[in-house]
Amino acid sequence: MTEQTSSVEDATATPVEDATPTPVEDATPTPGEDGTTTPVEVPAALPPVPEEAPAVAAPESVPTVVDPEAVPTAVDPEVPSTAVGAEVPPAPVRKDRRVLRALLRWTAATVVFAAVGTSVAYGITRMDRTDVPGLATESDGRWDYPTITRPPLPSGSPRPLAESNRTGTHYADLRRLVLPAPKGAHADAALRGTDGWLATKTFLAEYATRDDRETIGQQLTDNGLRHIAARGWTTPDGTHTRIYLLQFDSVVVADEVNSPGLTSYNMPNYALRGAERTMADDRFPDRAAVDDVVRHAYDEIKPYGAEQVRQAYLSAGDTLAVIVQSRKGTAKAVPFQQTVVLQSQLLG
Repeated sequence: MTEQTSSVEDATATPVEDATPTPVEDATPTPGEDGTTTPVEVPAALPPVPEEAPAVAAPESVPTVVDPEAVPTAVDPEVPSTAVGAEVPPAPVRKDRRVLRALLRWTAATVVFAAVGTSVAYGITRMDRTDVPGLATESDGRWDYPTITRPPLPSGSPRPLAESNRTGTHYADLRRLVLPAPKGAHADAALRGTDGWLATKTFLAEYATRDDRETIGQQLTDNGLRHIAARGWTTPDGTHTRIYLLQFDSVVVADEVNSPGLTSYNMPNYALRGAERTMADDRFPDRAAVDDVVRHAYDEIKPYGAEQVRQAYLSAGDTLAVIVQSRKGTAKAVPFQQTVVLQSQLLG
């Protein structure tokens, strides 16, 4: 199962704009000597002096330290003259813009961090466990298989599903293409066979009725079954797994034995022991498909018998794989899917 900081703007206050007034054009033109008019520049920051007000001479010098008590209060022409000498409350002090800007920036940063944290938490809950590095995956029920590698091919031999391999032949030793048991599993001695080759009757014993076993046996003979390689094991939780690889002369024959021989779209053509009522496993994830390997997966319908039985048929080149898993009570879906996918990859 593949593992956030947000930048915050600098809180340093921006420089205050230059207080030097910018000259602007007055709307009243001044006549020149040649009769033309020339605009007169006046400071934009100085309001026009009312015509009624007498001109006031500017002070010759401004003290460096100004006593607040000595600063005269501006006279509002709307206020009666009797109120001029009255005490006027000081104007409200304007908040420092730097403090306000810093406050706004930190508030925005807090919102961003909260949003990012929420999105990360949501993303992790939506991801597959294997997508999160360091997150344990034991609880999903998958098995610990050893490192799996395909056996080497004879020199110059193509892969079974290569375009140049018209017959889909597996040139590697079929016995080495059977999936190994996971760690901690107990091997099934009954499926070891002789020199790794299993007797056909041992495979046929998986099917429920004598008539079905005879019918299937005849199909295998008629289609030129070459040999069967198999392996079985039981894990500590009681899940019993059996894998059979049946090899024929070509991909055409193997496909024919698979379907319409042993399988159909929604159910197998022959019932296995303990699984008389079986339907297609619609919960098998589509993304687990392996290119050029035809898969039919089935699950037993409730109510189960003593065990729940899961089964899959894989057609890959000249080989047909039959995988069966059963367990008292219920057979877990994850190890079954894991086993089917790994076996598909080995045959591909």
